[in-house]
This record gives sequence, structure tokens and C-alpha cells, in this order.
Amino acid sequence: MISNLKENVEIILPENGLEEKLEQAKKDNRKLIIKLGFDPTAPDLHLGHAVVLKKLKQFQDLGHQIVILVGDFTAQIGDPTGKNKSRKPLSAAEVKQNAQTYLNQLSKIIDTDKVKIVFNSEWLDKLSFTEVIQILSKVTVAQLMHRKDFNKRFTENSPIAMHELVYPILQGFDSVEIKADIEMGGTDQLFNCTMGRQLQETFEMNPQVVMCMPLLKGLDGKEKMSKSLNNIIGLTDAPNDMFGKTMSMPDSLIEEFLDLATDFSVSEKEAVKARLSNGENPMEIKKLIAKNIITQYHNEAEAQNAEAFFINQFQNKKFEEKSFESVLINSLQQENGIISLVDLCVQLKKEQSKSAVRRLIESGAVKINNEKNLDPFAEIELKNETKIKIGKRDFFELKA
Repeated sequence: MISNLKENVEIILPENGLEEKLEQAKKDNRKLIIKLGFDPTAPDLHLGHAVVLKKLKQFQDLGHQIVILVGDFTAQIGDPTGKNKSRKPLSAAEVKQNAQTYLNQLSKIIDTDKVKIVFNSEWLDKLSFTEVIQILSKVTVAQLMHRKDFNKRFTENSPIAMHELVYPILQGFDSVEIKADIEMGGTDQLFNCTMGRQLQETFEMNPQVVMCMPLLKGLDGKEKMSKSLNNIIGLTDAPNDMFGKTMSMPDSLIEEFLDLATDFSVSEKEAVKARLSNGENPMEIKKLIAKNIITQYHNEAEAQNAEAFFINQFQNKKFEEKSFESVLINSLQQENGIISLVDLCVQLKKEQSKSAVRRLIESGAVKINNEKNLDPFAEIELKNETKIKIGKRDFFELKA
């Protein structure tokens, strides 16, 4: 059991803390309180979030109490980003909408009927200014400056606002309020999670164990998976999109995705890695990973259909035999049936910025009726049955 709970975990603090917590819970005949906090700063969950959520599921399956803490109060403050500037605070309406979207998606992985969901505004809104000062007094500036991004920005004379220094303290106080035994997070949350341990100790509580999961890299193979970097596979993505995105990842990510994104057993993962080491085509391994991911978040039949679609769409068929998504001409903003190529593509690919689309066109990744057009500002006449390919995976056909 312990080995399963420790699988893929990058940091456990203290090192033997998990064993001690489990043993104490057994003696006391009680469930452990496992905390996962999130600020609803963006409404979509992706495979990076799933790394932590699947570990929570293991604890839930053992009968422990999962507490999902929605940082509706702290989201309106603005979490330090880990970069060189603070994150923009959200309005109460944005927080509420994003939080609901998050909670709806959690059921993809954990049993939400057995989860306790709390909002930290329930206690942080009620604190008097005197109580806030008393909490702040338990933490020194030197301790806060151990956080890498604070230290880096201070050294570089970049601004650090006071509310950013308060943020990790408030997140730590959340652990005091819910009496967390274990706090889960990514490795980027290590400092904030250890703040919870520190504050629990100052309130004479048994401090929580911190368990940090590795950060899954995004499809670019460089940065962590993040919606802002447009390198994600979303938990609610359609099966065909999941398959196509998985196939697009660099070969260097295959083992990382095997370990963190699939639910293959340890022995199955090792067997697949051996196949890769023995020279099997990485594309075939990616297909296995893609089908596994789709089966987790949709079902096996959808995974099989997505593989068949990918093979037909990208490996076998000629351009004119592809499956094209129909788009009504009168749904497009235009002038007398004429539109620039870049404006047409932006309207078809709404999630892409105009500059990104322009780069696609100039690199030859856009075809009109199977002919490349490298001029973003070329005038396109909107005719019935015009076929458009954008990038590797998107095919559209105009309809009158």
C-alpha cells in the first residue's frame, strides 16, 4: 500500500511522514484529512492537474477524507506566479464561475460525492485585522524570502507587493482551519505547503505531511503543462483532439507521459519502455499512450474510434478524402464574400492568436484546396465546398 501511495511522488516532507500518519490514523481508527487547494484562476483542468488528482484518488480508495479547498478568497488577492510579476486578481464572479467548472471536472477522476469541498472565504473573510496581524506575526520575512521567486525578484530589484508575501501565509492558515494531515500539490507548491506545516506547529497542532507530485511537461516538451502556454491536453477535450495532441508531443516526453499521464501498471510501463529501448517506432508507443488517456477520460470504444480517425485522417487518406468540419459561409465575418487568409483562419481557429496563425501561414502549414498560400493577407473568395487545412490536425470545408 505504501509503495503505491509513494509511486511518482517527487517530494515527501518529512521523509517518513506518510508512514507515521497512516500508522497514527490506524491507531486512532480515523480517516486522514487529505488537502488539495486550488485557486480557480482558469476554468479548465488538464493532464498536469490529473497527476495530483489521481494520487488523491488512491487515498480516497483507501477510505480517507479528501478535502478540496477552493481558494475563492485568495484568488481575489492574486497568487505570486513564480515568475517576475504578480498574478492579476480575479473578480468574485470570475472566481465563482471558474470554481464551478473545476468542481464539475473533478468527477473525471475522483468520486465527488465523497469529497468535502470548502471555500477559504468561509474563515478568511471573518478574520479581524487584529487576528490577521497575529497570524502574520508567526512568520518572518527571512522565512518568506526562502521562496525562490521572491528571492530572485528581490535580488533583481523587481517589485514584490505586500499582498504577495501574505498569500502563502493565508494558504498555510487554511491547513490550520481544516486540520489537514496531508497536503498535496505540485513541486511548485512546496513552499506554500510547508508554510501550512509551520503554522500548524505554531498553533500547537500535529503538522501536516507535504506530498508534492512532479510537474508534467506540456506538449512543447519544455515548460510545464499550462493553459496560458497553449501546451495542454484538457480533461474535457474530445477524443480525437486528445489523440492528435498526444501524437504531436516530442519523443522526449514519451516516458514522462507513460509514468504520469497513463494508468498502466508499473510492470506494463516497464514493458512499454523496453519496447521503446529496443527500437520500436515511437509513433506506435504514442498511440498506446493516446488510447490509454482517452480510455481514462472517455471510454475504450472512443479510444479505438479516435485511433481509427487518426490513421484515416493523417496516415492513409489523400487531401480530398479527409474528414472536413463544415463551416457556414454566412457565419463568418466578411466583406462581400472576400476575407483575408489570416482573418479566415483566426475565425476558424478561435483559440489561436492572430500572430500564431500568421506564423502557421508563413511556414506553409495552411492549404486552400490542397494548395499552400504563404501570404497571410491574401484575399480569399468564400466559395461553397472550399477546403481548408490549418496546421496538422484541422480540416474545414465552407458551405453556402
